[in-house]
Amino acid sequence: MAARGKVAAFNLPPLPTVGEIIKLFRLQAQKQLSQNFLLDLRLTDKIVRQAGKLKNAHVCEVGPGPGGITRSILNADVEQLLLVEKDPRFIPGLQMLSEAAPGKVRIVHGDILTFKMEKAFPKHLKKNWEDEPPNIHIIGNLPFSVSTPLIIKWLENVSKKNGPFIYGRTQMTLTFQKEVAERLTANTGGKQRSRLSIMSQHLCTVENRFVIPGQAFVPKPEVDVAVVHFTPLVQPKIQQPFELVEKVVRSAFQFRRKHCFRGIETLFPESERLKKTEELMMAADVDPTLRPFQLSMSHFRNLCNTYRKMCEEDPSLFAYNYREELKQKKRQHLPKSTSQTEQTEEEH
Repeated sequence: MAARGKVAAFNLPPLPTVGEIIKLFRLQAQKQLSQNFLLDLRLTDKIVRQAGKLKNAHVCEVGPGPGGITRSILNADVEQLLLVEKDPRFIPGLQMLSEAAPGKVRIVHGDILTFKMEKAFPKHLKKNWEDEPPNIHIIGNLPFSVSTPLIIKWLENVSKKNGPFIYGRTQMTLTFQKEVAERLTANTGGKQRSRLSIMSQHLCTVENRFVIPGQAFVPKPEVDVAVVHFTPLVQPKIQQPFELVEKVVRSAFQFRRKHCFRGIETLFPESERLKKTEELMMAADVDPTLRPFQLSMSHFRNLCNTYRKMCEEDPSLFAYNYREELKQKKRQHLPKSTSQTEQTEEEH
């Protein structure tokens, strides 16, 4: 019995196990949707603990599936839990959890990539960007097929302070393939340093919290999984529009094993490529013989700031698309240049 004057902590009533739910509703992970179920509630509890204190918090869980992490979130005594699930097969099992936690759960059958997060939470939870993060969390065991496009989308939302970040610096605790998590958190010079490293770290504090071995999932994936925590920064490390930063960073990593100027020069039309690239590298004080993964955040900040000035002087520059120029040259049957025949190594 709760002590006088205190509200008892919420605990779910006895329920079928996650494994029993899977059998009851005949659920099978679909390989084409890269689904993998986590049945060990000790691990789901550990994932949820990485989000921090969730008592009275408002949480959105992405892709709850059979509801393993969902149970751990509810047992953390949250105020409200929003479940966004694309696969209709999981809805009956989630409704069972909703009924076990009256008034706490809202289920949305939809795609998180198109779901309007601006209206997901009550307005009174909004905080100023400079304040502490709001009592709102996004948690999810993401399917491998959507994890990278989804985090890029949310990083753009962070940059523009919209989507789930209209409420302030909303924190995220998400799973990724171990290799993707290593890219997200890689330091300058690390072999996994990539476009994802720069785009995430210039906007957020990114922490690789722990690794879950593949055999913990059903069915077992071919790779291990890592839990990554994101907290948006008050001030981005590169204070330029998201589209400009992404264009510069994507270009730089296009030929990741070559000197960085090879990727940077794809920012400019062929007619002025050499001159403009030299101008950019010199003004940004970047050694053109460094490899892309050797470039620091300050290098990328200087490159983006200088490229912005060049675009202001020549507004047509930002609209230039290297790949479109290649396509046009192929259509015109022009002799192949070095830049055409060279295999790009851009990450996807």
